[in-house]
Amino acid sequence: MSEPDRLTQSKRDSLKIIGAIGATCTFPFASDELYGQHAHNASATPAPKPVFFSDAEMKLISIIADLIIPATDTPGAIAAGVPAYIDFVCSRNAELATAVRNGLAALGGECDEAKLAELDRTNSPFFRAIKNLTADGYYTSKIGLVDELGYKGNHAIDGFPSCTMPEIG
Repeated sequence: MSEPDRLTQSKRDSLKIIGAIGATCTFPFASDELYGQHAHNASATPAPKPVFFSDAEMKLISIIADLIIPATDTPGAIAAGVPAYIDFVCSRNAELATAVRNGLAALGGECDEAKLAELDRTNSPFFRAIKNLTADGYYTSKIGLVDELGYKGNHAIDGFPSCTMPEIG
């Protein structure tokens, strides 16, 4: 595996953990508003018209989301509808919307992996927000939850595997 492929896979593995943890944490909006809970097929329909961000801002959000979770052997953030998710969440949370909008403006309409790495290194509130939104959006979508993580939903099982760890004490 080449160095860029190895780094991309490492980032994806890290985001899986963040996504799994994020699914159990408090979201900045009501649980019935999770984008991933809505019936949608992001890959079969055109991107929805933004409700909060401008077209230029949405283009930059798409670039950033794709840099954070690129398509590999599984679809990435764009196919999972993450930019629309970020737009939706920010339309409902003024504090988050301000952080994201200010961060987008500071980027001056351009973003690449080096800029994101610098924002990550400096612990930018914008980057924390956009990274968390990207992970939340991806791992609450069918692509992230079912295709990537292999979640099969609540279902009955015929038994429970026993613990093989010895008791302590």
